[in-house]
Amino acid sequence: MQLRLWLVTSTLAAVLGMALLEDGMCRAPDGKDGFPGVPGLDGRPGQKGDVGEPGKSAQRTGIRGLKGDAGEPGTPGIPGNQGYHGPHGLPGLPGQPGPKGYKGKGGNILEQPRPAFSASRRSPLSIGRTVVFDNIITNQESSYSPQTGEFTCRVPGIYYFAYQVVSSGDLCLSITKNREPVVSFCDYNSRDILQVNSGSSVLSLAVGDRVSVSTNPTRGSMIYSGSEADSVFSGFMLFPELG
Repeated sequence: MQLRLWLVTSTLAAVLGMALLEDGMCRAPDGKDGFPGVPGLDGRPGQKGDVGEPGKSAQRTGIRGLKGDAGEPGTPGIPGNQGYHGPHGLPGLPGQPGPKGYKGKGGNILEQPRPAFSASRRSPLSIGRTVVFDNIITNQESSYSPQTGEFTCRVPGIYYFAYQVVSSGDLCLSITKNREPVVSFCDYNSRDILQVNSGSSVLSLAVGDRVSVSTNPTRGSMIYSGSEADSVFSGFMLFPELG
């Protein structure tokens, strides 16, 4: 019973207090701010903002990083203009020998040119220092001239030349090639009798080379001209030049 009475009294007092507050008849002063509450949970993500203005370039002050991996090759560029030719390089090493060739056909010696001549002196005209043998004995390939006393090479190769000249006094003779002495021979005759001056040589000749016998007037040029003995100049090819 007392408990119910206390509840009713408390209720009335509370209602009466609320009415007095609403009428402004009596108001207590504001209390102090309370302590900050615990931070709330994160809110939902906001919408994406607009793109900002480009930043100003600044001097790089950071430490340079490590080199990155190589990227993928780019597309080929346009070919440039052709450059100048460079200098020739050094010769390369010799190549391997080629295969052996087929055996050639056998040659016929009868088909090869065989220059040969022999001529004696009868009544030749004097042509400077050249001794002219005007009487043809043989003249294969017509390489010797009885007018000039010279043999002219038409087939290159190795040739043999020889002369036997009768003299009645001192005599020095030379076998000449292209008007230049190659070998010289001298005989001195103090008894004024007929004697033979002879000489020979093997020469290598090219096409157009000329061979003759010539005198040396300062050392003797007494060549006999008569019917008692003959002076002879001869020559022939030993073998042609190969290749």
